Amino acid sequence: MEIKEKIGVIEAILFASGEPMEIYRLSQATGIDPGGLPPLIRILNERYDDNGSGITIKKLESSYQMCTREKFAPQIRAALETKRSAPLSNAAMEVLTIIAYNQPVSKGFVENVRGVDSSSVVNNLVERGLIEEAGRLDVPGKPIVYKTTPVFLRSFGLGSIAELPPLPGRNMTEDGQMIITEENNTDNK
Repeated sequence: MEIKEKIGVIEAILFASGEPMEIYRLSQATGIDPGGLPPLIRILNERYDDNGSGITIKKLESSYQMCTREKFAPQIRAALETKRSAPLSNAAMEVLTIIAYNQPVSKGFVENVRGVDSSSVVNNLVERGLIEEAGRLDVPGKPIVYKTTPVFLRSFGLGSIAELPPLPGRNMTEDGQMIITEENNTDNK
């Protein structure tokens, strides 16, 4: 398959999907080695840039998605006559932060951190597509655990969870786990 054809196949699949496409699935569907995808997508994005296209392809952790450019968002909203989504409440931002930095976590964990019932806030975030179920804990009752979604990453302009800013006064490992030290462990003070 020629490069032009490979690029065309990638473009067609991402357009038809409308959702993030895992790299391994895109590789399987196109017959292109996963390592060969980034340069082809870069060429496709350069083509979009050169033509002033309203489309771009974004990398979201281990997937790619065809998206519209942010600078055209006002015109897209006007054309589709969509009402502006209500902003997230402080409680929703707090729950989303807890989940983003500690995922996957259960509602019980979120409620323990916040000190209040968070069921309705968690359910609202699931409805908005910002978080999703990520399995169940292997403890009595088998509670559902939640993690952030690609919608969360897009909404906050992140390519991956690793791009979250560090929490003030906290030490984090590369995989996002908190390092408890005498300095930041306030339970011992």
